[in-house]
Amino acid sequence: MTQRVYQAWKGSNKFVFGGRLIFGPDARSVPLTVLLILVPVVLFCVFVARHLLHEFSPHNAGYAILVVPILFTVYVFILLSFTSARDPGIVPRNSHPPEEDLRYETTVSADGRQTPSVQIPRTKEVIVNGTTVRVKYCDTCMLYRPPRCSHCSICNNCVERFDHHCPWVGQCIGLRNYRYFFMFVSSATLLCVYVFSMSAFYINIIMEHQRGTVWMAMRESPWAVALMIYCFIALWFVGGLTGFHSYLIGTNQTTYENFRYRPNSRTVAYNRGCANNFMEVFCTKVKPSRNNFRAFVEEEPPRVRSAEAEDEIGSRRQKVEDDLDIGDDLMNLSQRCNPAETSNDQPHQTLDIDQLALGVADRAATIRTETRHGSWGRRSGSWDIAADVANSNVRES
Repeated sequence: MTQRVYQAWKGSNKFVFGGRLIFGPDARSVPLTVLLILVPVVLFCVFVARHLLHEFSPHNAGYAILVVPILFTVYVFILLSFTSARDPGIVPRNSHPPEEDLRYETTVSADGRQTPSVQIPRTKEVIVNGTTVRVKYCDTCMLYRPPRCSHCSICNNCVERFDHHCPWVGQCIGLRNYRYFFMFVSSATLLCVYVFSMSAFYINIIMEHQRGTVWMAMRESPWAVALMIYCFIALWFVGGLTGFHSYLIGTNQTTYENFRYRPNSRTVAYNRGCANNFMEVFCTKVKPSRNNFRAFVEEEPPRVRSAEAEDEIGSRRQKVEDDLDIGDDLMNLSQRCNPAETSNDQPHQTLDIDQLALGVADRAATIRTETRHGSWGRRSGSWDIAADVANSNVRES
């Protein structure tokens, strides 16, 4: 039965709705992230915003305090879904190494055996904006990673413009979802600031109405105090991420590059200036996915050997055939030159077997080759010539 791409996927991703949505292997952390956002907003609407509906000069203006966090929370969840449920920029893996980069080499052992081997360079250099950048070969995906691409060990995929793997959204952050990740983090920061500010404003309203101290107001509304503490702690995380990624966008770096490499030509090659860097992230069209997860798996066509590989195979086959011809000639010569079949009364002259085989002396007068196994399934023969035949004299008329 023909499978779809998402059913035969070799990565560690999880698919839902028939391959329409793709998550990382740690997608179970997404419901936790949803609860960390949803629960504080619900508590804020019930215990804080409800008491501020009529605290402004227009009698119904306070409803905006209740509507704003609800709409903003829906917006944050939409950004979360765009970040965690879409292809981050996965590079399709190859079924075999690239033929044009293979190198055919032969190693000679101490006993003269020749073993052909196929090797592929670990790195190669490409030009990016006039700067030479070295890209690496991925053994898992069997391809040379594009510039700024890295292999995620959690998702087991090569991801374009790999930034990091975020456990809170259960997905890699790469070329196709980095924009939504930054918008999700920055929007969560603004939501924390809003809830913290309105909770503090509510405590201030209680102090004015009761003409009491701040401690009395805090005892009157403990949920407002709890929300302020929660938002203050959350701001250190989402606010810190917002500031850090704002710096990365301004310098056109990724989190992976910032922690792994020092500022050098690798990062300078992509820096186009602060304004252009922000335009590149937020104002360019998101590239379409390079994977169609709902497509059917196509059978791979038979591979065709390259011309270089065929020449290498042909030369080795020719050497084996030459060895067989030399062995046959020497065996026939030894049978024809049997002294028992010649006449004893005719004049003769003495001739050594090595002199008759002078034409092939460069290859070997006495061939004693061990069985060799090539990578192409050929097997060379083993030829042994008896010592009494090799050392005997040949009588001729």
